[in-house]
Amino acid sequence: MDHTQVLIRPIVSEKSYALAAVDKYTFRVHDRAHKTQIRQAVEAMFDVHVVAVRTQNVRSKPKRRGLISGRTRQWKKAIVQVRAGERIPIFQGLEGLESAGS
Repeated sequence: MDHTQVLIRPIVSEKSYALAAVDKYTFRVHDRAHKTQIRQAVEAMFDVHVVAVRTQNVRSKPKRRGLISGRTRQWKKAIVQVRAGERIPIFQGLEGLESAGS
């Protein structure tokens, strides 16, 4: 599997902003990607050293729109911790947002 196929997109939320302040970055990853592939993809794409990778399978939720009911898709999330002091450029400037809101 290619590195560009492993990482789908970064997850942008308040919780991911807080984690980025402590060198942990959250990504949506391919369903069949394992921790070693995720580590290699992040190191190759962003030129950082990965310390730890945690993964989570996010289950689908029931949704309803009028009489039509269905479910959202299930997906996989990875929280990647990089070496202290290193940054991933797509998250640059996000750490300052939480202090600006206070």
